[in-house]
Amino acid sequence: MKTATPAMARAINDRLALDLLLERGPLTAPQLRTLTGLSRPTVSDLIERLKEGGLIEVTGEYGEDRRGPNARLYGLVADRAHVAGVDLRRDAVNATVADITGAVTGTASAPLRDGTPLEELIEGVLREAAGGHALDSVVIGAPGLVDPRDGELVSGSDVPGWRRGVVRALAGRLGGVPAVLENEVNLAAVAELRTGAAQGSEDFVLLWLDDGVGAAVVLGGRVRRGASGGAGEVGFLEVDGKPFCDQLAARTAGRLGRAELADRVARGAAAFVTLLDPGLVVLGGEMGHEGGDELAAAVSARLRELAPAPAQVRASTVEGNAVLQGAVLTALDLTRDRIFG
Repeated sequence: MKTATPAMARAINDRLALDLLLERGPLTAPQLRTLTGLSRPTVSDLIERLKEGGLIEVTGEYGEDRRGPNARLYGLVADRAHVAGVDLRRDAVNATVADITGAVTGTASAPLRDGTPLEELIEGVLREAAGGHALDSVVIGAPGLVDPRDGELVSGSDVPGWRRGVVRALAGRLGGVPAVLENEVNLAAVAELRTGAAQGSEDFVLLWLDDGVGAAVVLGGRVRRGASGGAGEVGFLEVDGKPFCDQLAARTAGRLGRAELADRVARGAAAFVTLLDPGLVVLGGEMGHEGGDELAAAVSARLRELAPAPAQVRASTVEGNAVLQGAVLTALDLTRDRIFG
């Protein structure tokens, strides 16, 4: 069995300290020693290394009367990098920019305009949201199947002006900034996993009930996309001879009583519970939010009658735009892995 080299050990220790600063905020050297279990010399060395690398800085002192090296609080240099999440709607572009700690530093949006190349429009929104900060990575959420092999949409997008190569062209306009395209519901599932109703759950399905109907599958704490990006596309499934997406289209669902709505949602959820046994179904999108705990309880009751395996049903608890939040979280993962190691 191979043992860690000194360089690898240093990298592991550095990342451990940086993750603790992300999770807990500024810490003193003694606090880092306690939390990591590392020795005094090792912590002293990693603090100097991270300061020289521009990753951490002294942010204050701990305690009212304490002075000296042990009282210094070390925190992340928030401006070390900025990332952007983009939610590409059928009628608008929305963007959020955050620093490396995850704090939001800017937002912007713009309606889609006929005749304006999509990459040009997205670039303008990103530059407005960035407010002069250079971007380290961009993650874009859009409706449609995204092929995990080449990052392109497998099927045609409902977004006006979409074509192959939009993301690549955007990256070029931004000076080579890494830009990644992801299915919108997959990104919403990331937000549910990290900050929403699925926190603490390794396995769950997010059933997306909005202007489009779809789903995301999370198993083992990871979004599962399938061989061609089609995992979770429940909208194409026929239920009682009709496409599931048509049965829950906004114009139709708005006329349904609570019991009928819950029955239709449960029939789609039953397919996932029967095949995957995820243990948890989260109801997201506008319909899931508006239905709240009452709809979740009604779906749960009906699901117990339809599916062979038990599953909890919860309403989404992500506040605001879940797609944007998932895009920012994904971009932060990419950037932190590159910068923190």
